[in-house]
Amino acid sequence: MQDFTDAIVFGFREILRASTMKYAMLSGIIISAIWIATGLYFWDGLIALSSSLLSVLPFSMIRSNGAWMLSTFLWLQLVLITFALIFAFFGNVIAQKMDREKYASFSILVGLSSASFWGVIWFFKSDYIYAQFLKLLTWLPFETIEKGLAFLIAFYIIYTAIIVTLIFVTSLTSQIFLNEIKEKHFPYDHMYNDNERKTIQKTLRDTGIFTLLSIVSFPLLFIPVVNFFILVGLWVWLMKDTMSMDAATFVFGTYDKERLKEYKVAIWLISLIGSLFNFIPVFNVFGPYFTELSLFYYFKEKRVG
Repeated sequence: MQDFTDAIVFGFREILRASTMKYAMLSGIIISAIWIATGLYFWDGLIALSSSLLSVLPFSMIRSNGAWMLSTFLWLQLVLITFALIFAFFGNVIAQKMDREKYASFSILVGLSSASFWGVIWFFKSDYIYAQFLKLLTWLPFETIEKGLAFLIAFYIIYTAIIVTLIFVTSLTSQIFLNEIKEKHFPYDHMYNDNERKTIQKTLRDTGIFTLLSIVSFPLLFIPVVNFFILVGLWVWLMKDTMSMDAATFVFGTYDKERLKEYKVAIWLISLIGSLFNFIPVFNVFGPYFTELSLFYYFKEKRVG
């Protein structure tokens, strides 16, 4: 348990460092820009695809899922607005009293705190908020609801593409930044760099499986509660399967499934925490790096032990 706690602390501490932020923000900006531009170019096609999917579903299911999606979208907007307001009023004062690295760390903590604050409110008031949106969708014409949900589904497709690509790129570049972390904190520990080809092959396979499962399970996203577990479950699986391979081969020199089964609870929990970053745009770029760094530290401690 101590190794798990230390790994979580190490992961959070390292993503707040300027060197890790450099990797996360640069990859996040480039990947997001590419997918946003692609999404805008094919926007009409995405809307048409989303509308065609909605046209075959019962209105009651569309209304129920629409209320859930609008509730989630409102939570997201409140998180981002709260974050923006804090920095609009206090950003200059804070910047004058902190150096660049601490300011960046403070920005992440503010974002996570904002998400946690509104998450607690939604936890206690989610039924009321959901009921109000359900009433709203009852009053609106079907065509209006369909167009609104088609927009949200198109946004979901683009956002999912960004998340998957972030995980993919983090995996491909993992040995570069893990070597930097190793040289900085554990210069005398021996690590392995000769399994890059195998990790790339597994990353490609996992990405393909995730894409296929996402397509197959897409109809389930219109069932409230079930959609949440499907969404988080797929994110956690992709994080766990890809990042554990990267970190294990780097630390142990091989991907021994039997050995990793001994640590499966810790691996799943670390991947779950990393996946929760995906609920907050902008901060989602840190999820794969947190998972990778935490698993690296956890495996290193287990190797020593």
